[in-house]
Amino acid sequence: MWIVAALGSALFAGLTAILAKCGIRHTDSDVATALRTLVVLVFAWVMAAITVGDVPDALAAISPRSYAFLALSGLATGGSWICYFKALASDEVDRVVPIDKSSAVISTLLAIVLFGETGHLAVKLLATAVILAGTLMMVRRRGAGAGTAANPAREELRASASPVQPWLVYAVLSAVFAALTSILAKVGIEGVDSNLATALRTCVVLAMAWGIVAARGKLAEVRSVDHRELGFLVLSGLATGASWLCYYFAVQTGQVSVVVQIDKLSILVSIAFARLVFGERLTRRAAVGLALIVAGTCAMSIWK
Repeated sequence: MWIVAALGSALFAGLTAILAKCGIRHTDSDVATALRTLVVLVFAWVMAAITVGDVPDALAAISPRSYAFLALSGLATGGSWICYFKALASDEVDRVVPIDKSSAVISTLLAIVLFGETGHLAVKLLATAVILAGTLMMVRRRGAGAGTAANPAREELRASASPVQPWLVYAVLSAVFAALTSILAKVGIEGVDSNLATALRTCVVLAMAWGIVAARGKLAEVRSVDHRELGFLVLSGLATGASWLCYYFAVQTGQVSVVVQIDKLSILVSIAFARLVFGERLTRRAAVGLALIVAGTCAMSIWK
């Protein structure tokens, strides 16, 4: 059952990236993150109320330790989101998403060390190495034109002028925070309904997201958000909420090292829609990298 939940998480997470990209073409990424989080919060608490029943009693039964780890997981999620949408706003989906999904590599290694998930260890380590190699192939700098061949001289000049691109820094930070989210959440949801845990974490993310908007003086921009983009942000928030519910159920009942890899198959959904919606094409090298990521993930799922 947790494998099915992880696949559901991947599907909704893939839709999240595309819907969010449509919602931040003219909207500030910090404002977009805060608005999306509002939608996720409502969605998460409605689901918690349906599945838990007596929410006050359930909240009273949660230990201080679980509250602490859920709060830390929420902070890590907020950091990941902020960095992720900064990267999405400044670059192409099919370059940002693979780096963000590399958080699965970090999560897998941490799960092996911290949770003793050493079953089929050799397969897990080999699959993780394959996934990392595929990710590196996908994030190689490409030409500016979608679907056109890269100009080596131009790319070399661009790389030497700016060796570390801002979008790349944000994407890497997004992956690091996302990895910490999974590990901290695994500890925090022990003995806690996964839907209720998701709702609690979202409260932390909401406070963090709106705090950043206020601190950066962007509250006035909320009123001027384009209605069409707001619609996409709402849909993105609903997709995120559905993804989280599936993901944390899978994390709670399954193996973190496997769940995080399956969840990252959302890259297939994101890239497929990026091709259809934005016309972003993969180079041959990037396509091989994607195939390696999928192969490594399938191996992890089979030999779990």
